[in-house]
Amino acid sequence: MELNDNFLEALKKSFFNVIKNEANYLNSKVYLIGGFVRDHLLNRQYKKDIDIVVVGSGIELAKAVQKKLKGAKPVQIFKTYGTAMIKYGGINLEFVGSRKESYDLNSRNPKVMPGTLDEDQKRRDFTINALAVSLNNKNFGDILDPFNGIKDLKNKILRTPLDPNITYSDDPLRMLRAIRFATQLDFTIDENSLEAIKQNAMRIKIISKERIVEELSMILATEKPSKGFILLENTGLLNLILPELTALRGVDEINGNKHKDNFYHTLEVVDNLCLKSNNIWLRWAALFHDIGKGPTKKYLPKIGWTFHNHEFIGAKMIYKIFKRLKMPLNDKMKYVQKIIFMSSRPIIISEDHITDSAIRRLVFDAGPYIEDLITLCEADITTKNPVRFKKYHDNFKIVREKIKYVEEKDHLRNFQPPVNGKKIMSFFGLKPSKEIGIIKHAIKEAILEGEIPNEYSAAYERMKKEGKKLGLKPYEKPI
Repeated sequence: MELNDNFLEALKKSFFNVIKNEANYLNSKVYLIGGFVRDHLLNRQYKKDIDIVVVGSGIELAKAVQKKLKGAKPVQIFKTYGTAMIKYGGINLEFVGSRKESYDLNSRNPKVMPGTLDEDQKRRDFTINALAVSLNNKNFGDILDPFNGIKDLKNKILRTPLDPNITYSDDPLRMLRAIRFATQLDFTIDENSLEAIKQNAMRIKIISKERIVEELSMILATEKPSKGFILLENTGLLNLILPELTALRGVDEINGNKHKDNFYHTLEVVDNLCLKSNNIWLRWAALFHDIGKGPTKKYLPKIGWTFHNHEFIGAKMIYKIFKRLKMPLNDKMKYVQKIIFMSSRPIIISEDHITDSAIRRLVFDAGPYIEDLITLCEADITTKNPVRFKKYHDNFKIVREKIKYVEEKDHLRNFQPPVNGKKIMSFFGLKPSKEIGIIKHAIKEAILEGEIPNEYSAAYERMKKEGKKLGLKPYEKPI
């Protein structure tokens, strides 16, 4: 891999010169470290967070730099961690004193002590994140690489600076970070490191659920999340975090009848979806779309393998998963539930004769999620038979065309009844009663069946007709 090791070009930004000058004035040794260095070498667009290590007081240097940067926000100081941050031109400059760490067995939060640059680099998670670039006058732009991080970048290898068993035991979150980086960068995890993750997998239990989900979301946000989830499964981490997914793995056979491995099918669906959508919550829905197949799997001699009602069961499982992992229990969860619950509807419609009525009901039930639902269903086509593959995709093209036609004509997305309950009460002189619900339901059904258009005048006439069926008469006196 060709690396971009010319840091002098990257360091032309004005704030780097200010940092250099202020560090020289304070007689401080200062270095760029971490993601900025790694991403520059890889020719990747780096994040807006830039980490700066100071041998001494990072807070003191941050205060001095802030005074010289016009337009910089006031320094944010985090005394607990001995860090300071400057927000400047959409960039976060984080200053921290070089340090060494020691860990307690039951916590990933280390005891922090001042240390040398070498000790600071040793505490880093991976060799590729331990690379430092000098911001000092004498050797401005020079790379300090004590653990052959550049070689690992070229070879696309993830290694820890120290014994991986110590690295992962001290901070088990690093196990997830290893898998996330391997997925993001398309790197290989060093064999010793991979074995250490397997040995320390149980340590993931001391990590907060929020941080675990954050790493999983970043894996899902990559171009090919399957790589990360296979690594999670192979190391034993996935079974500890999401046993509902590992329950899908494996192929059972009875009397020569098999079913596909739903775990690998799920990952293929997720990868397919990532080619079509960046919606992270739709990606979560894709990851969970078949979790109901684990508890619903049955073998019936005359039929074969069945997963009856797995969409309903899967949608119900989401609440427990989200609650356990401390994921949001708001509209995001409801979105995932609905997508899973409806995940087979478009497939059934596409296989049968595609009627306008079926499309209307699909659009009505899916509401604003209809586009995402169809996108997931298309991603769910994983057959290796080219004839079937084309047939299924062609069917979904027809479904999409029908949806567009019905939507333009009937405006069923975010449906609101053309005639509301108040109007029905007024016309028939009714108080709140079951008759109102019966009439509203009849109007809705008439629209969905295509008997009347989704407009006021037609719905008004249908209201009168349905009221007559119920023995109701127009209320003559105004109320």
